[in-house]
Formats: sequence, structure tokens, C-alpha cells
Amino acid sequence: MKPRKIVITGGPSTGKSTVIKELQDRKYHCFDEVSRDIIKKAKQEGIDQLFLEDPLLFSRLLLEGRKKHYYEAEKIDAPFVFFDRGIPDVNAYLKFVKQEIPDEFEKVTREHPYDKLVFIMPPWQEIFTGDEERYEDFNQAQLIHNKLVNYYKELDYYLVFVPFGPVEKRVDFILKSIKKYNKK
Repeated sequence: MKPRKIVITGGPSTGKSTVIKELQDRKYHCFDEVSRDIIKKAKQEGIDQLFLEDPLLFSRLLLEGRKKHYYEAEKIDAPFVFFDRGIPDVNAYLKFVKQEIPDEFEKVTREHPYDKLVFIMPPWQEIFTGDEERYEDFNQAQLIHNKLVNYYKELDYYLVFVPFGPVEKRVDFILKSIKKYNKK
């Protein structure tokens, strides 16, 4: 039996990667975000912000990386696996920059469904930070959050908003929500 594929998403600097790390520490199968590797490689090639310079190329690379994780997850012997962002995030970000979404991107999104339960990490001013790979400010993070929420809703996912708090409590909330959702 294939594991349930559970997405944890949200705008930049909302604690997604920290939650994924905590889930990994608790021995859950997780897939890290792929965008940082793409950004670092582009910087090595002299491109400061690939997403801003060529959003379609960046998004195509993301799509390939996330598809690879999707198929790798199907080989894992576990009840579920977690993803730091999902394939739909690619299109939500394109909507954020007002880039038309190629039909092939929409097709890939619909052909690679995740579990209907998606966890949204809302914008959190107190933990928001910039870094070498993150160009967005907090206002942009809020706009991205809205694009993600709207797009996942458009795809008919059931969104669960993860409350602010220590990472341990956020992970406990996610795990309890999965159990609660299983009972429905």
C-alpha cells in the first residue's frame, strides 16, 4: 500500500522546514524543500534570483524536483510521508508573480494528487527572517500565503491551519489532526 502524501505548505519563513526537521527527528519520512538547492546552483552560475529572472525555468526545475520526491514517496513503506511544499505550490507562486501557468504545469499538478489533508503554516511576523535564498519581505509572504490557500482550495484540498507556537506543539497538532481526520 502506498503511503499517504501529506503536504506542509505556507509562505516563506513560516516554520515549514523547522517542522519537517522535527518530524524527521521523530522518525517520520519527510521530503525537504527543493528550491534552496536550485537557488544555490543558479547563484553558482551567476544568477542571483532565478525565480525573479526566469520564473518559468525556475518553476520547471521545481516541478521536476517535486515530481521526483512524489515518486520516491510511493516506494516508502510507511502509513504516510510529509513534504515541505507540494507540486501545487509551483503554480501558486506563478500566480503570485502574475505569470500564466502553462497547461503542462496544471496537468502535472492534477496527475500527482496528495492526500486531501494539507497543512498550512500561516505568516508569522515574529519568526519571519530573510536569508541568502529568500528575497520576499513579510508583506510578500502574506500575499504568497493567500495565493497558496486559494490555489489549494481551488484544487479541493482540505486545509488545516497550523497555529503559532513552539515547533514541538506545532508537530503535535499536525499529528493529532491526521489522527482526527482519519476518523472521519
